[in-house]
Order: sequence, then structure tokens, then C-alpha cells
Amino acid sequence: MKRMLHMIMGLAALAATTADARELRVAPGAPPAHPSNSHLYGKLVEYLPEVSGGNLTAQMLGPEVVGLGQMKDALQSQLVEVGNLLPLYFPADLPNMSLAGELALSGREPHAMAAAMTEYMVTCDTCQAELKKFGVVYLGSGSSDVYALLTTKPVKTAADIKGLRLRSGGAPFSRWAENFGAVPANIGVGDTFESMSQGVIDGSMASIGDLLSFRLVELVKNITFIPLGTYHATSDFTVANSAWTDLSPEERKQLATAANKANVVFTQRWGYEMASIAKEAAQKAGIQFLEPDAEFLKASEAFAEADKATAAKVSQERFGFDDAQARVDRFVGLVEKWNGIVKEANGDTDAITKRLDDEVWSKVDFATYGL
Repeated sequence: MKRMLHMIMGLAALAATTADARELRVAPGAPPAHPSNSHLYGKLVEYLPEVSGGNLTAQMLGPEVVGLGQMKDALQSQLVEVGNLLPLYFPADLPNMSLAGELALSGREPHAMAAAMTEYMVTCDTCQAELKKFGVVYLGSGSSDVYALLTTKPVKTAADIKGLRLRSGGAPFSRWAENFGAVPANIGVGDTFESMSQGVIDGSMASIGDLLSFRLVELVKNITFIPLGTYHATSDFTVANSAWTDLSPEERKQLATAANKANVVFTQRWGYEMASIAKEAAQKAGIQFLEPDAEFLKASEAFAEADKATAAKVSQERFGFDDAQARVDRFVGLVEKWNGIVKEANGDTDAITKRLDDEVWSKVDFATYGL
């Protein structure tokens, strides 16, 4: 009888806890095959009740409800309370994040790029002001692997790329393409398959993981491993202001803790594991792996280095940043800092998560952050 009573009391307590839990509507904006669905938002759903003792939970809305292109409206209308926002879709609204995104061609180490982006945004007053104006709160970034050329035609030299129509994920990739005589196409990543299958484009400057995430393994014939940088200008967990203000400072900290853990797991998946899995799939599909010739590689690396100055100039002209070069220098300095930290961690995601907490999140006052 006592045992039965204890069981009933335990179930009642669990029910009460569940009833009292705050469930957040969250959206990755990407299909299940993409790591931002499985290893970013899937992990948030897992981690949130763990770090909050069951006080916070999450309900994930799929891309059929909210896609990446609709994320801004979904957050501002409160349809979504935590969403995966890609700032390069809305550069005029988020110029500081766009500035960091302009430095995409410099990315060589995914964990370092994601961490540098996170520290840059959290510790930048003007960044926080523009996020507040936009109506959201920022909880960290992730990064892709180093982009490569995924094409239907072989590319080994600079001459091979001339005239090719390539899907571009942002301005720096477009600048790179135009520099070598290719034609960039600003097409949403979700539309890459259709555009390539219809012959609208000849390929994509993208993560090799897109072979699996967006089924490009069925269309791509060649992969040229010329380093095109990383896609790190992300706001992985973007919280609508209304949802953020509803949470207590302790709950905000718990959400940030879960987000920080998930961001690192996501980058590990997208930036490293997914690339390895995609390469195996490419081999099985008979896709040809190509290395650029020395002259093409040298010219590409030189362009990436020179593009840092271009990023500052573009940001000054487009967004009115009189101190654009100083902002670029600060971000580049953070990348160097985190390159060292990531090397020291030797790929240990727990160590990287802890350093991010030590260097960034432990210094945040969640009673005032984002407000």
C-alpha cells in the first residue's frame, strides 16, 4: 500500500512539474536531414529540460510550418519563440552580423569561427542594440565546414570556372565567383536541387554536407576542394523579445546554457562529421574529387586575404560604419584567439563548450541581457 502511495505521489509530482513547465515553440527552418534540425534544434529539445530541471521544454515546428526565409516574420509575429535566423537573408536589419558574414572567405576552422561570432555578438554594444531593434535576443552561432565547389562540370583551374553559374550563399561568395569569371546566383539553399536539376545553375559554392541535406548527391558530378571559407554568420537560437521577457533570469540562463551546448554539437556535426559522411556518400555515388591547381589555389587564397579590406569598405558604404575597419580587425582578432583555443581543445566538444561558457556566457548578466 505504501509503495502504491509513493508511486501515486511521484506521478502526481511529475504531472505537476509537466503542467508547470514553460514550453517554447522552436523552429530550425531546415529539413530533418540537415544538422540544424537534428543536431541543433533536436539537441535543444533534449538539453532544455535537462538543464532546467524540467521547467523549460520545447516543441519543434518543422520547415513545412516555418522555413528559413520566413523566420524573421515568424519571430516578429511570435508564431515562433526561438528560431534559426540567417542574418545574411536580412543584411539591412542586422548590419553587424552581416559585417562578420562578409568575412566568410577567411574561415578555415569551424569551431573557431562559430565561437568568434558568438563572442563578437554578445560583447558588442551596437550589435545588441540592433538585435533589440529587430525584436530578438541572440544566443550563439554555429558554423559550416569549409565550403567547396559542388558542380556538374569539372573545375581544376581558374579557366574552368569562367562562365559557370554558381549558387551563392552571400556577398563574399559572390565576390569570389565574380573575381574568377563565374556568375553567382542568389538562390535559397533549399532551391539548389531544383535549380541545378533544371540547368539554371551549374553548381553551388557550399558545404559538402549539402550533398545529403539537400539531395545534391543525385546531381553533382565533381567536387573541387578549393577552400571558400565558412558560413558562420548565423543566429542559431534567436529568441523573440516577448518570449525572453516572459522568462526569469534563471530560466534565461538555462536556455542559454542549453543553446551553448547545442551550438557546439551542431558545429561538430555540420563542420566536421557531416563532411566526412558526405564524402563517403560522394565516393559511392561516383562523384569525382578534384584538387585545384597550384595557381588557382594561390589566387583564391590571395583573394580571400584581400577581401578582408573589401569587407570593411562594403560595410562602411552599405551600413555607414565609420569604424568598419576596427570592427573587422576585432573579429579577425577573435578568430585568431579561438583558433588557438580550439587547437588546445584538440577537438574535444566538451572542452570547447566549457571555454565558451567561461569566456562569454559566464560574464553575461541575464537580468539585463537582451532587454
